[in-house]
Amino acid sequence: MPQALPKGKLRAKPQPDLLDDPAPVPPVRPGLDDCCHSGCHPCVFDLYDEALERYHVALAEWQARRPRP
Repeated sequence: MPQALPKGKLRAKPQPDLLDDPAPVPPVRPGLDDCCHSGCHPCVFDLYDEALERYHVALAEWQARRPRP
C-alpha cells in the first residue's frame, strides 16, 4: 500500500532523464562536389536546407525541455 505524504508536502514532479533526451544532431553539409550542377530538383543543397530547418526546430524544442540553471 502506498505511503501517504505528510500534510502540506507535495510530490516533486519527476524530472526527465537528461540521458534519455540527447541533443539533436545537425545535418552534414554536402560538399560542393556533391551537387551535379544540372539543376535537378530537389538539389542536395535543397535537401540540406530542409534538414537544417528541421534541426533548428528540434534544437529549440530540445532547449525548451532543458532545466534552467
